[in-house]
Amino acid sequence: MNFRALRSRLKRGAVIAYPTESCYGLGCDPSNRKAVQKLLGLKRRPQHKGLILIASSMKQLRPYIKPLDQAQQARVAATWPGPHTWLIPASNNCPPWLTGTHPSLACRVTAHPLAALLCRATGMALVSTSANRAGGKPVKTADDCARLFGRQVLVIPGRIGKRSRPSTIQDLASGAILRK
Repeated sequence: MNFRALRSRLKRGAVIAYPTESCYGLGCDPSNRKAVQKLLGLKRRPQHKGLILIASSMKQLRPYIKPLDQAQQARVAATWPGPHTWLIPASNNCPPWLTGTHPSLACRVTAHPLAALLCRATGMALVSTSANRAGGKPVKTADDCARLFGRQVLVIPGRIGKRSRPSTIQDLASGAILRK
């Protein structure tokens, strides 16, 4: 895979489908508003719900979130990399198309080898939402992604992880678990 070409395509607004811990995900460059709008349209998901960003390291998430104190860093580090998504207060520079109507951004440092490689090799965090139409079952294979979305997405072939459920979602400020 030519990661330089992939990064260029992402910067120009491409939407990709790639394997994650429990299903295929749809992703794009989080800083590209048109790409995010295209992704939301493909999924038929309203923008006000917000999106998840995945990364290969905390460093890739820093532009989008407020700095964490030591205790917060320790809580997050105990679950990353892994299938644990944290709601972290968004930075003042975080694009509103990522957070929707929320003051926080959903973030995860992924443990999925290919998803982490995509982030590392392209040098960016990626939007990550399940590859399905809103309300539908998440897609589990590259072939099913291609059937569902056709040429509207670039499908990155690979195996999904062994998780049967999506990532846990936890609010960093309150500690509340919103999805287990």
